[in-house]
Amino acid sequence: MTASTGTALRLTVIVGENDTWRHRPLYTEIVHRAHAAGLAGASVFRGIEGFGASSLIHTARLLSLGEDLPVAVVVVDSAPRVRAFLPQLQDLVTGGLVTVDACEVIRCAGSGDDPGNPDTEGKKSP
Repeated sequence: MTASTGTALRLTVIVGENDTWRHRPLYTEIVHRAHAAGLAGASVFRGIEGFGASSLIHTARLLSLGEDLPVAVVVVDSAPRVRAFLPQLQDLVTGGLVTVDACEVIRCAGSGDDPGNPDTEGKKSP
């Protein structure tokens, strides 16, 4: 079953995997701050190839040096919550890219996860 839960904002922060904040990976700091801010969730995706402002192509291919690959931190939540979180990124992200775009959130639940499904009502998952 799918149910639309409305519109939201998607925050994407693209940095290098070697970027750090106080001796820890920058992407880790962003995720921990998003968690502390009570945002709905955050995921980190490691790129296999890319380039940015430096115009140097970073790649994970075997014969190339896989250094400082692109990393994307993606957060999706309501517009007010994402906008309230943006000031925290000003001190953290000195290089890289921060984007915010509108999206529609669709929650997909399997039949075992749907409390309104009469086949699973009252049953507990193992």
